[in-house]
Amino acid sequence: MATQPQRIAILGGGVGAMTAAFWLTSSENWQENYQIDVYQMGWRLGGKGASGRNAEIAQRIEEHGLHIWFGFYDNAFNLMQQAYSELGRPPGSPLATWTDAFKPQHYVCLSELIESTWRVWPIETPELPGTPGTPRDPQTLEAIIAKLLDWQRSWFESWAVAYFEHHGRPFRMGEHSESRLHDLVTAARAGLKAYEDVGDPIVVARKARDLARQAAQSPTPIDAKDSVWPDVLKLLQELQRALHDVGQLFGNPDTWSDDWRRLYLAIDLSLAVGIGMITDDVVGKGFEAINHIDFRAWLTRNGAQPVSVDGAPVRGFYDLVFAYENGDPDKPNIEAGTMLRGMLKVGLGYRGALMYKMQAGMGDVVFAPIYEVLKRRGVRFHYFHKLCELRADASNSHVAEIDIEQQVSLIGDDYDPLVNVNGLPCWPSEPLYDQIDQKQAAWLRTNDINLESHWSRWPDIYRQATGSSLLRKTLRVGVDFDQVVFGLSVASLAHVAQPLLAISKPLQQCSEKIAAVATQAYQVWMNKDLQGIGWNYPGDHGEEPVLSGFTEPFDTWASMDQLLCRETWPSGNEPKNIGYFCNALALDAYPPSDNYGFPKQCADAVKATAIHQLQTQVGALWTRVGEKDFPWDWLVDPANGSGVARFDSQFWRANVDPSERYVLSLVDTSIYRLHADQSGFSNLFLAGDWLKTGLDAGCVEGAVMGGMQASRAICGVPLTIRGERGW
Repeated sequence: MATQPQRIAILGGGVGAMTAAFWLTSSENWQENYQIDVYQMGWRLGGKGASGRNAEIAQRIEEHGLHIWFGFYDNAFNLMQQAYSELGRPPGSPLATWTDAFKPQHYVCLSELIESTWRVWPIETPELPGTPGTPRDPQTLEAIIAKLLDWQRSWFESWAVAYFEHHGRPFRMGEHSESRLHDLVTAARAGLKAYEDVGDPIVVARKARDLARQAAQSPTPIDAKDSVWPDVLKLLQELQRALHDVGQLFGNPDTWSDDWRRLYLAIDLSLAVGIGMITDDVVGKGFEAINHIDFRAWLTRNGAQPVSVDGAPVRGFYDLVFAYENGDPDKPNIEAGTMLRGMLKVGLGYRGALMYKMQAGMGDVVFAPIYEVLKRRGVRFHYFHKLCELRADASNSHVAEIDIEQQVSLIGDDYDPLVNVNGLPCWPSEPLYDQIDQKQAAWLRTNDINLESHWSRWPDIYRQATGSSLLRKTLRVGVDFDQVVFGLSVASLAHVAQPLLAISKPLQQCSEKIAAVATQAYQVWMNKDLQGIGWNYPGDHGEEPVLSGFTEPFDTWASMDQLLCRETWPSGNEPKNIGYFCNALALDAYPPSDNYGFPKQCADAVKATAIHQLQTQVGALWTRVGEKDFPWDWLVDPANGSGVARFDSQFWRANVDPSERYVLSLVDTSIYRLHADQSGFSNLFLAGDWLKTGLDAGCVEGAVMGGMQASRAICGVPLTIRGERGW
C-alpha cells in the first residue's frame, strides 16, 4: 500500500527558503517522500534579494540594494554551481554557466575623511588559489592567525622601507621608548635568542609569524605548558609599543602621507587583532568568547589607536554589514567575535577573488535559475499568497494551522512569473497583470498598489470595490501540510507568529533580541562613463570600483556598468554608467500596518537624501561634478525632464518591510539565535540568515546555511554544511 508523501509548506521565497527547497529535492525520487508547496506574497521570489525588470524603461534592472558575493561563500557558490549545471542552458545563451553569471572582483576602494577632505584609498586584492564552492582542505584558526601575521610581516617590511625613505636610516625598535627588545629576548624561550638583530621590526614580525605557523602545525592545545602563543603575544606587544612610539613621534596622522598612514592603520589593526585573539583565547574558546563587546571597543581594549579604530577599514566593514543600531550611523554596534570572524573570512578565507559581481540582477542570476530548477523537479509555487498567522494545536507541540490571504485571482490555474529579456529569464518589477483577473488588475494599477508591502491598502480597496474581503485560506496540518519551513526574515515573526511566540520562549527571545534594520538604496543611469564623471582611480585590471566608508546616509557606491548589456536601451540614448548607492536607513520605530502612507514617506526621504548627496557630496568621488551643483543632464531621462526633475526617472527605494530588513548582530545577541530545528514546535523548521549558522551574520552565505540546516533537519540532507562548526 502506497504511503502519502509528507507535505511540506515552505513560507517565503528568499535565499533561505529556496535553499531548503533545493536540498529537500536534491535526492533521487524525492517525490516518493515529499510534496513541496511554496507560498509567496506578491509576484516574485527573492525576499530582500529580489530584483525586477522595468518594462517601461528599457527593461532596466531595479534592485533592493547592492548585492555582491564574497569569495568565501562556499555553500552559496556550491548551490549556484549545482543549479546552473542542472539547468543546462545551451552554450552561447545568456548566463549559460555560473562562471558567466559571476565575475571576479579584485578591486575595492575605501574613502577617508582627512582634514575635511575625502580621499580615495584604492586596493587591489590578490588572486588566491581555488574556486569558491568546490571542496577545500581543512584550515585551522591557528593557520589563519599565521596568515594574518604573514600579512603583518609584509606590512612591516613596507613600513621599514617608508621609514628609511623619510629618515635616511633604518628604524630600530627601542630607539623611541625605554622598553628594549633585549629584555623580551632574555625572558623568552631559548629559540628566540637565535635572532641577533633583535632590534629589527621585520625580524620580530617574521619570528611572530613563524611561531604562529608552528602552532598551526602542532596538535598541542593552546593552554599547554609548551604553547608558543605566550611568545607570540610578547612579540606582538613589543611591536605594538614600537609602532605607537613612532606614531607619537610623527604627530597628527592627518598630516602623514597617505601611504604612511595607511600602512600604520593596517599594522596597528592587525597587531590589535593578534593580541586580542591570543589574550582572549579565541582559538580555544571560539569567537563567541568576545561577543559581549562591540568590535571597535574590543580593538581599543587591545591597543588599537583611535586613528585606526575610527579609520576607513573598520568603518568600511561596519558599512558593509549595516552595523548600526536602528540604522543610526552614530550608533555603531556589532559583536566583536562575529565581526572578527567575518573580516577574517572576507580577507583571508576567500578563493579566487575577494568578491564576485553578478552579471545581471540578483533575481536574474540567482532566483530565476533556482526557480526553474525547482519547477522542473516538481515543486509547486503559489504566488500572491500572503502569510497572515501561524497557530499551534491544543497541545502547543506543533503548528496546526497556517492562515494565508490570497491577494488576487488568476485567469489561469498557475502564474507564470518570468519574462524574457534578450534571451534571459527575468523577474518583472511589477506583476504580470495580463495573468490576473482583469477587474482586479485594473484596481491594482489605478490605485498604485504594491502587493509586497506590509502597509498595503489593497484589502480595503478590494473590499470597497466588491463588498467582500479578500479570500482567506486556512491550511491545516494533516490535510494541507505536515511540516513547515519558515523562510521569512526574523522581523516577520512578530507580525505572523504571535500565537507561537506566546508558547515558545526561545522563539520569542529570538524575535525580540535579533534585530533587523531597514535599508535604503538608489540607482542612477548616466550618459557619462567613469572617466567622464571624473573618477580618477581606475583599477589595474580594468575593474570598476566598489567603494565603502563614504558620506552618510549613502556610504557605499559601486559602478555597475557590466549590467548595461542586459538592459534594452534604445540606440542613441544608451547610458554609459550605472551607479548603485546604499546604506542602512535610520528608523526608531515602525507604525501599524494600517498606516498606508508610511512606505511613501520613507521613499520620499530616500529620494531627498539621494538628491542631496548628488548635489553636495558626490563630487568628492566624481571630480567633474563641480562644486556648486550636480549636472543633472548627466542622468539618462526618458521623460526629457530638466534640472533636478531628471532624477524622477531614476530608481530609489526604502526597504522597510519586515521581510526585507537586514539582520544585525548587535552585541551579545547571537546567543539568542536558533538552529533550524529549535523553534519549539515539532513540525516547524526555520530557514534564513538569522539562525545560528556558524556565521551568525546577515549575508547570502548565512541564509544558504540556514536553508541547508532546515533541509537537514527534515530529511538528513546535506550531511555537511561548510563553516558551520569551528573555523
